[in-house]
Amino acid sequence: MEVEYTRKQGQYLSFIYYYRKLNKKAPSYLDFEIYFESSPASVNNMIKTLEKKGLIKKERGKARSIELCLNKGQIPDLD
Repeated sequence: MEVEYTRKQGQYLSFIYYYRKLNKKAPSYLDFEIYFESSPASVNNMIKTLEKKGLIKKERGKARSIELCLNKGQIPDLD
């Protein structure tokens, strides 16, 4: 399956992958804000976009519930 996403979206996907691998839990929105030096609104919009594209899934109302819907071979390396 060919997966399409922007460079920035790919970096978010990679961040999720490596964060989960290192910390055994999903990143919080604050973790994204700090790493990508972005605003809460930007992070929220990106997470919503990734979810709409079917690249991630998360449980509504549950913290740190983001899961990738891709395998490692479908995401880029983290810059």
